Amino acid sequence: MDSKTERQLVQLIATDRIEIPISSMSGKIKRQKPKLAKEIDLNPWQGKYQGERVYGKLVIEDKLKARKISEAVDEFITNYPKPGEILSQMIEEKRSESETHLYFGMNEGCRLTSDDYMGVMKNLGFSEATANGLYSELIDVSRKISRKRKEERSVLIE
Repeated sequence: MDSKTERQLVQLIATDRIEIPISSMSGKIKRQKPKLAKEIDLNPWQGKYQGERVYGKLVIEDKLKARKISEAVDEFITNYPKPGEILSQMIEEKRSESETHLYFGMNEGCRLTSDDYMGVMKNLGFSEATANGLYSELIDVSRKISRKRKEERSVLIE
């Protein structure tokens, strides 16, 4: 067996398992921020609030947004029916494309060690103390989430 390949796969699996809870939390936070912001009413302060510790202000910005491709295609089809039909057919054609995935997982009865996870966290820039503090919480959440998923995972590499 090649110990370098073994180490690389262990690092990939540990990284993937750490990513699961962090990604889950990130998604929740990203969904929560706009909801929280929409609930804040600054109207009593004419859109500008200055508190003891925080401030908030509403700013309305007029921006030009690019038209969605689907809207542009629909308009093109309406304005130019014959070429639009050709364009529509071209879009509908399925393109054959190959992707290369690396599938990975743990062998039956084998587990990653805390050192495997700690190495990944240190590579992410966490200090030893921070990595130690985060380790048990991240692994608990990762295990709960991964129970709902199959063990073999994959990553797109090309």
